[in-house]
Amino acid sequence: MSKLPTPAERLRSLLAAAGSLTLHVPGRRCDLVGAHRVKGGRILLDVPPDAVPMEEPDTAAVLELTDVAPTPVRSRVRARATFGGWLGAHPEGGLALDLAEATLQDPAYGRECEVTVDPDDFASAEPDPLAQVEADLLCHLSDSHPDAVDRLARLVPPHHLHGVKRIVPVRIDRYGVVLRLEFHGRARDVRLPFRTPLDRPEEAGERMRELYAQARCCRGGH
Repeated sequence: MSKLPTPAERLRSLLAAAGSLTLHVPGRRCDLVGAHRVKGGRILLDVPPDAVPMEEPDTAAVLELTDVAPTPVRSRVRARATFGGWLGAHPEGGLALDLAEATLQDPAYGRECEVTVDPDDFASAEPDPLAQVEADLLCHLSDSHPDAVDRLARLVPPHHLHGVKRIVPVRIDRYGVVLRLEFHGRARDVRLPFRTPLDRPEEAGERMRELYAQARCCRGGH
């Protein structure tokens, strides 16, 4: 089985890449755009403390985010994440969510697709090196290099390609690239693992060239 980010790493990556979050406190929903960061396992919200009504110093709150594929696939929601905990003022200004629980809904982690992440695991995890550039990489690959996508498809087991209508890159992380195979009325994601995980965004080009080299050896590629 191909290596995957841990659920905690995936949550950290989702937060690193997300442009917006939805905050729920009793009786109020707030849409926050470009106003969050993670520090020491706490989710910091760069908003004035009086912007969110709180009945007491520590108010129960939930943060939600939806991860949408940047490439044009039929089912664009890749994952959903929920962070529950206690919201209070932060010494640096703004608000801070002290995490009590976190859940990740992502089909990549199995049929049940909902995983609970321990707050300590979340605090110790790091976001994927490609989290903040993933959308640009995928769109560039899909829009500017369709020939490269066709080449990568040579690495997919032939029996998975029977009846395929379209192939679109839908994820990339330090462990590999995921292609979405679209059929009539259904779809399947296939991960193409890198030879070794990357540690810096600058290594993405080298890892992709290694995949292309592997593809040249498959089914008469050149």
